[in-house]
Amino acid sequence: MAYKLTFELVPEECWRANLRALLTQTEWDIVRKDAYKRSGYRCSKCGTKGRLEAHEVWRYDDEKASQTLVDVTALCSACHKVVHISRTYLVGEGEAAEEHFKMVNGCSQADFHAELRRVNEEYRRRNEVEGWTTDMSWLVKKYNIGLEKPKKI
Repeated sequence: MAYKLTFELVPEECWRANLRALLTQTEWDIVRKDAYKRSGYRCSKCGTKGRLEAHEVWRYDDEKASQTLVDVTALCSACHKVVHISRTYLVGEGEAAEEHFKMVNGCSQADFHAELRRVNEEYRRRNEVEGWTTDMSWLVKKYNIGLEKPKKI
C-alpha cells in the first residue's frame, strides 16, 4: 500500500549529505522558504498550518549506488518525526509518531508495523551497498546553487 506519509531511512553511508550542513545559511534559507511557499505554508503531508520544517526528498538507485535530491518539502513537526522515525524513537517520541502516522494515513497499528518492517528491510539492503554517490543537481536547476556534479561521500 502506498501511504501519504511514510518513513525515510537514509543509508548510513549517505548521512553526511545533509543540505543544511552543506549550504550556506543564506542558501538554505532560500531553499526552505521556497518549500514553505510552494506548499501554501501548510504541511505537504497532513495539511497542518503553523510552524514548518524543511525536509529533503531523495530518490535512490540501489544498482548505481546513487542518491539524488529531487525536492525539499515542507513538513509539520509531527510529520517530520514520522519521516525520521528511528531518531524519533531514540528521543522517546515514538508513540506519538505512531499515532500521527495512523491518523494521517487512516490505518491500523498492524499497518504501521508492516510499513515499518518494509522500510527497515529496504534500509538494511541499502546499507549493504558501498560507494554511494550524491547528486544535488536539482539545487543548480531550481536555485542555481549547490553542487552540479554527483560526488562520492
